[in-house]
Amino acid sequence: MKNSFDSMNTTSDKRGLTVRQLAVIGLMTAVTCILAPFSLPIGPVPISLTNLVIYFSLYVLGMKKGTISYLIYLLIGFIGVPVFSGFTSGPEKLFGPTGGYLIGFLPMALIAGFLIDRFISSKIVCFLGMAAGTVICYGFGTAWLAYQAHLDWKAALFAGVIPFIPGDLIKILLAMLIGPQIRTQLIRAELFF
Repeated sequence: MKNSFDSMNTTSDKRGLTVRQLAVIGLMTAVTCILAPFSLPIGPVPISLTNLVIYFSLYVLGMKKGTISYLIYLLIGFIGVPVFSGFTSGPEKLFGPTGGYLIGFLPMALIAGFLIDRFISSKIVCFLGMAAGTVICYGFGTAWLAYQAHLDWKAALFAGVIPFIPGDLIKILLAMLIGPQIRTQLIRAELFF
C-alpha cells in the first residue's frame, strides 16, 4: 500500500511537476554543472562535454524536462556560478563570443528531444535528431561568434564548427547507443515519467 508521500511523488496533476520529477531534473542539472566546465581550449571555442550531457539528459528526462534542466543550468551560470566551459560564468560569458553556442543548445535540446521522445526505438531517427539539433546549435554559435569576434563566416566556421564535427559525431553515437539502454532501465525501475 502506498503512503501519501509515495503518491505525491509518483502522480502528476495538471498544474506541474511531481517532487520526484523535480529531483531528477535537479540531478541532471547537477551533472551538467559538474561536467560542462571541463573543457579543452583549442581556440576561441573550447571542446566541452555540455552537448554530450544534454543528449543524455534527453534520454533520461525527455524533451520537456531535459530542456528545463538545461535552462536551469544556464541560469546558474548566468548568475555567477562557474559552470560554463573553463569554469567561467556570468552574463559576459553568455553574451560573449561563445554565448551563441550556449543559447544554441536550447533548440538542439528541443529538436533532438522531440525526435528521441517519439522515435526512441529508431537509432537512425534519434541520430538524425541529435545531428540536426547540433547543426542548428552550430548556426546560432557561428553567427554570434562571427558578430562578436568580427570574423567572416568562413573564419567563424573554422573556429567554431569544423574542428568539433568529429568529436560531436562521437558524442552523438555514444548517446544513441547508451541512451536507450539508460531509458529502458529507468522505465523498468519506474523512474522515467
